[in-house]
Amino acid sequence: MTVEVDLKEMKDLLCMLNKKVDLLIENRETVSSMSFVEKSLKDFLGIEPDVYSMKDVKVRYSSARCSFR
Repeated sequence: MTVEVDLKEMKDLLCMLNKKVDLLIENRETVSSMSFVEKSLKDFLGIEPDVYSMKDVKVRYSSARCSFR
């Protein structure tokens, strides 16, 4: 192999690694934002009345689950 071919392969690998690192950073930012929103809304949502009881959710979930089988 020539030096030019080796350099091209290294450049391609670096580009691929850069894309993966960018994706990881983007995912981390998304998770951090979601965590921040969850924490900031915790007090607000804690005083809001529940729209559905746990019994309603269990009934809807179990009946929906059965219909997918």
